[in-house]
Amino acid sequence: MKDYPSFEEPIVKLEQEIQRLTDQNIGSKKIINQIQALKKQATLLTEKIYQKLDAYQILQIARHPKRPYFSDYLDRICSDFIELHGDRQGKDCRAIIGGLAQIDGYKVVVIGHQKGRDTSERLACNFGMPTPYGYRKAKRLLNMADKFGLPVISFIDTPGAYPGIEAEEQNQSHAIAENLKLMCKINVPIISIVIGEGGSGGALAIGLCDELHMLEYAVYSVISPEGCASILWKHAKYASDAANSMHITANQLLQHRLIDSIIREPIGGAHKNYDDMSIKIKDLIVASLVRLKQQPIERLLNDRHKKFMLDTLTY
Repeated sequence: MKDYPSFEEPIVKLEQEIQRLTDQNIGSKKIINQIQALKKQATLLTEKIYQKLDAYQILQIARHPKRPYFSDYLDRICSDFIELHGDRQGKDCRAIIGGLAQIDGYKVVVIGHQKGRDTSERLACNFGMPTPYGYRKAKRLLNMADKFGLPVISFIDTPGAYPGIEAEEQNQSHAIAENLKLMCKINVPIISIVIGEGGSGGALAIGLCDELHMLEYAVYSVISPEGCASILWKHAKYASDAANSMHITANQLLQHRLIDSIIREPIGGAHKNYDDMSIKIKDLIVASLVRLKQQPIERLLNDRHKKFMLDTLTY
């Protein structure tokens, strides 16, 4: 089973050849020159392919199985992370991770979606689709941040809220609505970053913020392209047509002023260099914290409210 999108196949073949030559190299100057030439060719090919990606191809990168998840960034961006479990009402949902941390000396509350890397972890994390228990856990952390004056940093990466029967029985929509209501009024800065998929209310439930940033190859939408295609054309096979019509990419959303900035990814996507991507995200978070903490809280809340009013949007 391939662990890369089909459009990356020419790149993967070059990388496999580079690895084959590297493994058999015993100091041969000829082989070293071949490797260097192939690496240059792979870089140029990657740049060429990634400059012409359409929205559906970008969606495939956002879902890339090797793409860094929230836990990967936690290890690289935060220090002294203390995870807090449970919603204090029923259960713990592993699709949302959160707790206390420090980022470059700033004490913060971090909250993020977690999809899981292997099968067992994906099942434990419900493939990144939170239940009401997860959103209530996030609500508990938001209240804690407000009480102790700690800025909130949220990392968004979910296909959407879990649509199962149990989630509906536990009042999924109410849990999301309660978070939106709370995030409108807490007296601390909120910074959100879409690192992969931003799926509908499942993303917005931890994404109502003062500043919203997206990675270059992340997506943000009101419904998945597959879901949209199933509604409009009665079949998910039209997902690529839907994706290219829905304006889900970072560049499109920035043009509509729905996000504040785009964080550029390494050549070939964030999965090519976790450390480089983490440094860029950390630098942006610190700059945003410096900027937002200088604002009076009244202005911060007023700007947050205006940010999500329809009259600020362009189409």
